[in-house]
Amino acid sequence: MKRGLRINGGIRAEQVRLVDDANNQVGVVTRAEALSKAQEAGLDLVEVAPNSEPPVCRIMDYGKWLYQQKRRVREAHKKTQHSSATLKEIRLRPETDKHDLQIKVGHAREFLQKGHRVQFSVFFRGRQMLHKDQGINMLNGIMDTLQDVAKIERPSMMTGRRMTLLLVPK
Repeated sequence: MKRGLRINGGIRAEQVRLVDDANNQVGVVTRAEALSKAQEAGLDLVEVAPNSEPPVCRIMDYGKWLYQQKRRVREAHKKTQHSSATLKEIRLRPETDKHDLQIKVGHAREFLQKGHRVQFSVFFRGRQMLHKDQGINMLNGIMDTLQDVAKIERPSMMTGRRMTLLLVPK
């Protein structure tokens, strides 16, 4: 968004290239003539290209234009935040109880229905590394319960002391 655009009386150039509110080239006119045309239309005279020779001025509603620019920036920001689905991580341990697991799976189901990606991570400590099959069984059970709302993007895999499973919405 351009800051510091000169409007109406702030325009310094004596001659300006004028573009009217319908985007038609009017031609090179004096600043006073351009200001009078803008006032006749009930709009503002805005210097849109101050570095060209002569500067380009446009007849427009400056307040409305500023509002639209801010709205475009806001919409673009919203799209960038929602375009890439957020990754939600759900952390588990091999000894996580069934009810706790059901609650976490319920949260995962909500995340998937909202369009987020969900990563389940099972953390192993110490001698728990000897029982990786518990983690595999846990993640397989999760896959079975969530298969109606999710598909597997990355199957369960072990990295260090952590076993992960990545699910995406169908």
